[in-house]
Amino acid sequence: QVQLVETGGGLVQAGGSLRLSCAASGRLLITYTVGWFCQAPGKERELVAALSSNGGDTYVADSLKGRFTISRDNAKNTVYLQMNSLKPEDTAVYYCAARESPTIPTTPYEYPYWGQGTQVTVSS
Repeated sequence: QVQLVETGGGLVQAGGSLRLSCAASGRLLITYTVGWFCQAPGKERELVAALSSNGGDTYVADSLKGRFTISRDNAKNTVYLQMNSLKPEDTAVYYCAARESPTIPTTPYEYPYWGQGTQVTVSS
């Protein structure tokens, strides 16, 4: 099965940018649908962006379109989340998750494989 490791989180000022990386081992990440979820304190885990395994579909949450972009580097077996114009409300733990089906569900329970998460903190 695939193992996922997220990196790239940290503390950034409002208006700044971060790029999160989700590196996979054990399997080729291109064969998985990969999603980025965020979870703020006291809130449910939400899907931020996702790429389908067949490359046909991309999802970005409506509220984040224009600021967040998801991409895949197959040579590095890595999926990225580029986050621009960050706001304090983007503060959360960001998780990378994967599933073997090519569809993109928004519920976290549909993704069996998860990384450990990386903290993103945006200061005002």
